[in-house]
Amino acid sequence: MAESSEGEEEGKLTGGTRELLVDEDLREMAKKAAWSVSSWKPGNGVASLRDDNLETYWQSDGAQPHLVNIQFQKKVKLQLVAVYVDLKLDESYTPSKMSIRAGDGFHNLKEIKAVELVKPGGWMRISLSGTDPRETFVNTFMLQIAVLSNHLNGRDTHVRQIKVYGPRPNPVPGQLFQFTSTEFNTHSLLR
Repeated sequence: MAESSEGEEEGKLTGGTRELLVDEDLREMAKKAAWSVSSWKPGNGVASLRDDNLETYWQSDGAQPHLVNIQFQKKVKLQLVAVYVDLKLDESYTPSKMSIRAGDGFHNLKEIKAVELVKPGGWMRISLSGTDPRETFVNTFMLQIAVLSNHLNGRDTHVRQIKVYGPRPNPVPGQLFQFTSTEFNTHSLLR
């Protein structure tokens, strides 16, 4: 299987992988988010995007663009979006152009990546890092994945899975556990 990679032109992704390989310094962030979609066919709703089953899929039911909204309670750092799509299985339902948008909410989303999927067949990895090497992640409350068009001019879309990754927090040297509350962190080290 070919690994997904940026093609010769910026913003083009080709191929895909059956297995999703992610760096150890990244963690899946979307479990803590509220998910919604712009439309769905009965039995193929937003839950199908998160069930870890490549046989199920979200199917839109309406006009394009088709939207997946991922909202977090607090601002998070995001570095990678992985989308599982398969042209052989889904034909005209397979996304061909996608836009990744970020912001504080629906009122101020801005496009941070636009990608074209060329013959996708598996996990497509979309890096959220900018052109500046210092921009390795996006700091946001909300991420929106918009399917702008499908292969073969299809109307509705199938997306089988979506995963969103951010950097793991840097552990404090000598600390065995990563605490989330200030009180626990205050008493976590011996002096």
